Amino acid sequence: MVQSIAVVGLGYVGLPLALAFHHEGHSLIGIDLDRRKLDSIRRGKSYLPDIEDELLSKAVNSGRFDVTEHFASIAHVDVIVICVPTPLNKQHTPDLSYLIRAGTAIAEYVRQGHIIVLESSTYPGTTSEILRPMFEEKGLMVGEDYYLGYSPERIDPGNGDHPFRTVPKIVSGVTEACVRRVSQVYERVFDQVVPVSSTEAAELAKLLENSYRFINISFINEFAILCDRMNVDVWEVIAAAGTKPYGFSAFYPGPGIGGHCIPVDPLYLQWKAKEIGMSSIFIEASTDLNGRMPSHIVKQVQDCLPGASLEGARILVVGVAYKKNINDVRESAAVEILQLLAEQRSRISYYDPFVPSLALNGLELRSVELTEQILENTDCVILATEHSKLPIPFILDHAPLVYDTRNLTKGLNGKAKVVRFGGGGRHYNNGA
Repeated sequence: MVQSIAVVGLGYVGLPLALAFHHEGHSLIGIDLDRRKLDSIRRGKSYLPDIEDELLSKAVNSGRFDVTEHFASIAHVDVIVICVPTPLNKQHTPDLSYLIRAGTAIAEYVRQGHIIVLESSTYPGTTSEILRPMFEEKGLMVGEDYYLGYSPERIDPGNGDHPFRTVPKIVSGVTEACVRRVSQVYERVFDQVVPVSSTEAAELAKLLENSYRFINISFINEFAILCDRMNVDVWEVIAAAGTKPYGFSAFYPGPGIGGHCIPVDPLYLQWKAKEIGMSSIFIEASTDLNGRMPSHIVKQVQDCLPGASLEGARILVVGVAYKKNINDVRESAAVEILQLLAEQRSRISYYDPFVPSLALNGLELRSVELTEQILENTDCVILATEHSKLPIPFILDHAPLVYDTRNLTKGLNGKAKVVRFGGGGRHYNNGA
């Protein structure tokens, strides 16, 4: 009977998972090297929009949830789940430094009976080729003395339509005994557990999920640019195609793909493909297209401005998180747009209810308040992130020009001239 669990890494993946295990009655130890996170948890103050302070405070006060920056405590737990960052380096190749650091620390305290699961997104082979040797140097045999597996995280921050435990959980193990033990751990939290035959299959499943989205979103952005050139509204085309009851899944345009997973995981797959003498032309093309999207949006905005000049133009970007209803700005296209505008000497500002401050090119920006005066004194408002409670009608009533990258203004009235990305180059107002 599993009683105690250590979660290494308390970010968007680790903290929700820790609280889910806690909710099922387990004792939890959260390990993170960021003291600000640890202090915040101890005070019962959540740094994730999806986790309420009350839920976190209740867990901390229960006596079954402790946090620390020290790894020694894992010697006394039954299960260790690793949820550390796995970013890309400047050369767009895997950076496993966080994982190696965590694995090395865990190896000092690994003991017989431990169940160890990696959840971080990574290339196929990481679990068996990187982590397994670290633990077996201690003389333990995988599948007999300790159990090692991989279970890809499927956290979708800001998505309230799919509760955490209802998303099927893929599990795997280095041996059959490992996958049985890993399955037993996750069956306590998730409604459905999906075992696969190897850790490599589970690692690839995660990369496939996000490469599928990456390629299709990149394609629909390219398609939107094509529609603009042809003076056709891409949003109308997508709606029409979406009436087909089979063989079509709708993807929607935007200023670019952000976050840690979708723009990163395909490059892990591409790196592995090159290691075995192959490459993916789909991933290469999608990476190139996604990288050009912020520049395309900035050029579109420039063409809409009087005199077609960005220098000195007062531009307000609404939404800087990489997706709606979260505070994560990693790889955010909106941040890249702000940076490009700053390089063009535009007078930039931003509003985001989830991101109170933002470091940009050595500058510290703070989210402005959306007032009539600020909107009226802005040359262009760029709607970049589709947060659920944005005051779009208020913006349309007071801003002179709105460039809409997300089709948020469709069907709404206002005095602003509106240009939509993929709208066929048309200007809209009065709810057209």
